[in-house]
Amino acid sequence: MAPQRILEPLVREHGRLRLATWDEALDRAAAGIQQAVSLHGPHTVGMFSCSKATNELNYAAQKFMRAAVGSNNIDSCNRT
Repeated sequence: MAPQRILEPLVREHGRLRLATWDEALDRAAAGIQQAVSLHGPHTVGMFSCSKATNELNYAAQKFMRAAVGSNNIDSCNRT
């Protein structure tokens, strides 16, 4: 494993990164998505999925974007 690999989540606070719990990091990510959607609408958010993931995981990703976020902005690298 590369020594510079990040193994724990980091959050930015007062312009600096600090270690955080997974719950805190995921809560902040969810809040950021919710804020972007509430300020600019659901089509301001997009997701890129991986063609190497299972069909079930790709289905869950597109379902999340369409049902939970309200955006059709999801793509993957299936064409490459």
